[in-house]
Amino acid sequence: MSELRMSELVTELTAQAEKLDAADELAAKRAEFALDDAVYLDGNSLGALPANVPARVEDVVRRQWGSLRIRSWDESGWWTAPERIGDRIAPLVGAAPGQIVVGDSTSVNVFKAVVAAVRLAESAGDGARDEILVDATTFPTDGYIAESAARLTGRTLRPVTPSEVRDALSGRTAAVLLNHVDYRTGRLHDLPGLTAAIHEAGAYAVWDLCHSAGALPVGLDEHGVDLAVGCTYKYLNGGPGSPAYLYVRRDLQPRFDSPLPGWNSHAEPFGMNPSYEPATGAPRGRVGTPDILSMLALEAALDVWEGVSIDQIRAKSLALTDFFLHCVAAYVPEGRVESLTPTAHRERGSQIALRCSDAGEVMKRLIAQGVIGDFRHPDVLRFGFTPLYVGYGDVERAARVLGEMLV
Repeated sequence: MSELRMSELVTELTAQAEKLDAADELAAKRAEFALDDAVYLDGNSLGALPANVPARVEDVVRRQWGSLRIRSWDESGWWTAPERIGDRIAPLVGAAPGQIVVGDSTSVNVFKAVVAAVRLAESAGDGARDEILVDATTFPTDGYIAESAARLTGRTLRPVTPSEVRDALSGRTAAVLLNHVDYRTGRLHDLPGLTAAIHEAGAYAVWDLCHSAGALPVGLDEHGVDLAVGCTYKYLNGGPGSPAYLYVRRDLQPRFDSPLPGWNSHAEPFGMNPSYEPATGAPRGRVGTPDILSMLALEAALDVWEGVSIDQIRAKSLALTDFFLHCVAAYVPEGRVESLTPTAHRERGSQIALRCSDAGEVMKRLIAQGVIGDFRHPDVLRFGFTPLYVGYGDVERAARVLGEMLV
């Protein structure tokens, strides 16, 4: 491409980005985050810091812990935080209050959910259900957990791709563990259709929402999802290692049998009874003492969602990813990268994955130039688009720097 043509393209696309940013109804949200001049496209790994969090955490440390000390369990609301914060996450995943509890890691909650799903199948009286299906393309930990859950419950684990689930379902299926969005490619799977197929087969659906919660509509209640788990440090911006959450559909809660019963999920947690009696409702998903510091940092981070609907988020996410693909096509030499992310909106999450032969080195160079994404072995460049703080100017700049590197 000639220098003149490139200059014309830059002028055209930067003007388009400026126009889109000027019309962006979420643009003001960027000021609620602690950001620098870098283009941050890694919110699908770790969300940016909401600007209000440090002061809130300082209050938790200095006043609640430092002055009130043990009194904060009651006076500062520490004891009710797992359910209170769960109710704040609920609208972002399409759930009514009282069905989400926050605490533990995603991995621990996946284990609770898969084992509980098998036990739900057992309690339905169908002893022939001796198989667990798991997404063969899942994040590795989900597969490890599913394999352990299968050993624990005496089931056979059968890995299948999401496109194979319908044909794999049978009277043997007890539970199915699937990812809503593929972490490598950004492909969005058919949660409504697959959940319906799983139910038609008499099995229970467990969904991992790590790459969809806070980025697109999920509709847990609307689509009758049985159990779901998710992290809070990606699009929910809860901070590194912030606690995950567990959703148990309301009508299943009386039969939810956690494989990790703890004093915090006991009906009388301070009764210190030697026998276990589960609490009612969402608290059944609790185990031990909540991780208060990171949990209350998450609660503060969720303030950025005030006045924002998930439909607004989805609309901007699709517009950002469309514009990025358009800019990549304009700036990057033909054949240098290949998009692994579907072009169809109904099949796309909030990230773009580009295959590139020297992806690892390219990402290092991008980061050095202030464009921050991430690399997935062996050849994938991942770019996550968080609509609360990513703008169209960011998108144009990222694609332009990528193109300059790949000439």
